[in-house]
Amino acid sequence: MRILAFDTSTEFCSCALWAGGEADEAVERAGQRHSSLLLPMAQRLLAHHGTRMDALDAIAFGAGPGSFTGLRIACSVAQGIAFARGLPVLPVSTLEALAEEVDGERVLAALDARMGELYLAAFRRSGDGWQTIEGPCLAQPQALPPLDGTWTGRGSGFAAHGAALAGAYRLDTVDAAAFPRARAVARIGARALAAGRTVAPEAAAPLYLRDKVALDVREQAAARLARGAR
Repeated sequence: MRILAFDTSTEFCSCALWAGGEADEAVERAGQRHSSLLLPMAQRLLAHHGTRMDALDAIAFGAGPGSFTGLRIACSVAQGIAFARGLPVLPVSTLEALAEEVDGERVLAALDARMGELYLAAFRRSGDGWQTIEGPCLAQPQALPPLDGTWTGRGSGFAAHGAALAGAYRLDTVDAAAFPRARAVARIGARALAAGRTVAPEAAAPLYLRDKVALDVREQAAARLARGAR
């Protein structure tokens, strides 16, 4: 089973090749350069392992939530390769990819959604995968969904809204620097491919949890006033 996987949902660009039950990954802090980095990164990774696009079994990508532009890049590249090679596509939740990196039973994954909000999901380990307990959802720090039990926290949402999350949930450890990685997308994708959970290239789509990407002028002013009052 050979899967090319990538994630461009945050400021990082990562690409992984899953083969022989293991993932080899390349990662770079991309800023706004995901579109120029991703395909050369994939080609170098394939060349390093002596394989080609036409030897792949599927394409996996971080479908979201995350950066609107990043998600569009990941989806369009996955569709382009899959259409050209006649391959199935494996869309993977970026929040589940955060959970996949944890050696634990209960994970609260949170990404900074900007505009004073966060993307949130809670997962419990089930066999070699994850059961979704909550989300994925777009949440406000002052109105977080209730969750029982103790959780391992991961993701940039804890850097942006750590106090609110710590006040709402029982957390054992937190890694606020964690980000969705292609190696995790590849592992989740491999399980999905083995189970036959694929989509046709034309059916692949980003997971958007909102359709607004920026605050208007009045909202920006209100946000500045709120920050000044704290």
